[in-house]
Amino acid sequence: MSGQAPQSAEHRALRELLGELSTEQVNEAHAGFDLLSTESQLAAMHDESAQAVAAVAEATPQIAAAIDAIVARLRGGGRLVYAGAGTAGRMGVLDASEIPPTFGTDPALVVGLIAGGDVALRSAVEDAEDEAARGAADLEAIGLGPDDALVGISASGRTPYVVGGIEYAKRVGALTVGFACNRGSVIGAAADLAIETVVGPEIVAGSTRLKGGTAQKLVLNAISTIAMVRLGKVHGNLMVDVQATNAKLRARAERIVMQATGVDAARAAAALASVDGHVKAAILVTMTGAAPEVALARLAAEDGVLRDALSSVRASPE
Repeated sequence: MSGQAPQSAEHRALRELLGELSTEQVNEAHAGFDLLSTESQLAAMHDESAQAVAAVAEATPQIAAAIDAIVARLRGGGRLVYAGAGTAGRMGVLDASEIPPTFGTDPALVVGLIAGGDVALRSAVEDAEDEAARGAADLEAIGLGPDDALVGISASGRTPYVVGGIEYAKRVGALTVGFACNRGSVIGAAADLAIETVVGPEIVAGSTRLKGGTAQKLVLNAISTIAMVRLGKVHGNLMVDVQATNAKLRARAERIVMQATGVDAARAAAALASVDGHVKAAILVTMTGAAPEVALARLAAEDGVLRDALSSVRASPE
């Protein structure tokens, strides 16, 4: 007798299911990974990471469809919510936390949830992902509703926390996107839209913080960035809604005004000072000669879209 407790049928079924997932397979191409030199290990990891990039490229139509649907919800006053466990949850929280300083949004516009709560950002809370009810409860706690969009993230595509979240989101009428790193995922089938970036076996078997995490970072970057661009948060490719909250960002704001208008640093700084650091308004003042209060009012009237505000001021200067 080994002394081990007999395994339940549920445990055996889960083991068999994991064995069917590509992200859980052993990568035979790197069976001797631990025997390689450091440079060779780095080269192998680089080659594997490139496969994550390729997998994301293959999923472009799925990602684009999700972005278009998410933007429609955001334009209607809804929020973008990410939910995941472990690495997937951390990726969602990371992406969400970068949106306010980059695009000048309310922190409530893009929300990241991780199974186990904020403590799970730094310390593994591995069993938190096992209960579907937790996913539903976390979404209920933030008041998820029919105007919102949920992106459930799971490398395996079957994490109960994410499945439960998607099922709850559908019940309340929110848009649902299931984002997995395996084809034919449970969350993809459960959601309105599926994104499946099939990265294949990891170089360290089952460690989906590697290629899986890389694919997740790329996709979430694309979703949030393009959504913000579509909402008018970017002019050309300039970060015109940046919040100048420290010395580096104040310098960046000046450079953005200079790049957008062609003026020197002194004029850019003066324009920013006249509109209390509002980059879009500073550009509008500089390019049209509008008074600061007029620039701010025009931007408000045009939902913050700089191109539309420029056209409006030029068509009917005040």
